[in-house]
Formats: sequence, C-alpha cells, structure tokens
Amino acid sequence: MPQTSAKIKVEAVRQQGGTVEFVDTRLKSRQARVLELAASDPEAYVSSAYDDPLVIEGNASLGRELADVAERFDCVLAPIGGGGLTAGIITGLRQRGCAKPVWAAEPVIANDAARSFREGKIVSNETEPQTIADGVRTLSVGKHNWAVLREGLAGVIEVSEQNILEAVRILIRCAQVRAEPTGALPVAALLEAPEQFRNQCVCCIISGGNVDTDVFQKITDSD
Repeated sequence: MPQTSAKIKVEAVRQQGGTVEFVDTRLKSRQARVLELAASDPEAYVSSAYDDPLVIEGNASLGRELADVAERFDCVLAPIGGGGLTAGIITGLRQRGCAKPVWAAEPVIANDAARSFREGKIVSNETEPQTIADGVRTLSVGKHNWAVLREGLAGVIEVSEQNILEAVRILIRCAQVRAEPTGALPVAALLEAPEQFRNQCVCCIISGGNVDTDVFQKITDSD
C-alpha cells in the first residue's frame, strides 16, 4: 500500500489477517512491487485492484441491481480511478438490457481517464497524483476496463479538489452519509457541471466511507 494510505484502510487490511507493506510510490509503483512479490511465489495469483475480469464481474452485480430500479433515475454517476467500478456498472446494466448512460467523475489533477476518453486510447499519469481522493490515485485505467469504458461511458467529469471537499461536507450535512473523498466524487461532479445534469434524476454511486477521523474532522470543520 502507498505510504500515504488512509490509516483506516491499513487497519482494515490488518484486521482481515493481511500483511501490509508500504511503498513509496515516488520511487516504485505499487504494481512493480506486487510483481516482485509474485515472482518470489510462483503459485501466487496476481489480481489487480481494478484491472481484472473478476473485479469487473463483481462490480457488475451492482449494475444489475441498478437495472432493476432503472425507472427511478436518468443516468448513473460514479467515481473512476482504474475503472473497475464503472466498467462493472456498465457491464451489469447492459446484461439486463438497460441503456441508461453512465458518467464517471475524477479529480482534475488525476484526469487520466478524461484524457484517455478524449484521445480514444489509454493515457497514463507519470506518477500517482496526490489528490485528496486517495482511492483514484492510479496511473491509468486498466486495459480490461478500457475495453468496456471506451464504448460504454457517456463521458468523464473532471472535478476540483475544492468541490471534492465540499461534496464530502454536503453528504454528511444533508444526508448524514460519511463518505470518503473518493466516494464523494459524483456529488462533486454535480457541483462542477450542474448544467450537464440539470433536470435529471442522477444516481450517484457513493463508493466508500474509509476516511480517517482526523481527516474527516478537518474537512468538515473547514465548512
């Protein structure tokens, strides 16, 4: 895990019996270290956190659930980092014959997905961008995911760090939802591009609440 990982995420891994090894991503990528570890264990199965058919299919279960209530919304808006969540949602919706558009939201300082979407090919960040939304600090979208995203995404909304923080505050203040900054990206996208979604019922995927207490307190106290 990156040295900058949220403490709550580190402890969750340890509580499940996992061993945590920290990586200074300025010197070596997480993927590079994982491959080194895998080389020492020929029987290891290397599963990307996002770029794996099993990850896509797991997230597709959410897409299928959404398809069952599709009459309640006009479009879906979800965070994007490596693309496993959005690719899965698109896959699940289409498996149920639902054509509702799926939009992605990402920080403007980590906008590799938006650049990829514009250029029609995978574009990578040189280093992991240090956005407050730590769940999307990826170098690029995954290859398995891109095969789905390039045809299935309606578009990518790039959001400022300020709107990410404001989205966290709105969710706790108005909905009593304690969202991590990554999970708040869809609401941040509504703040960033209100005209894009005006007069629509938007299904926002709030993808997690793993935010350290001190970080969350600092965000909400600055309201």
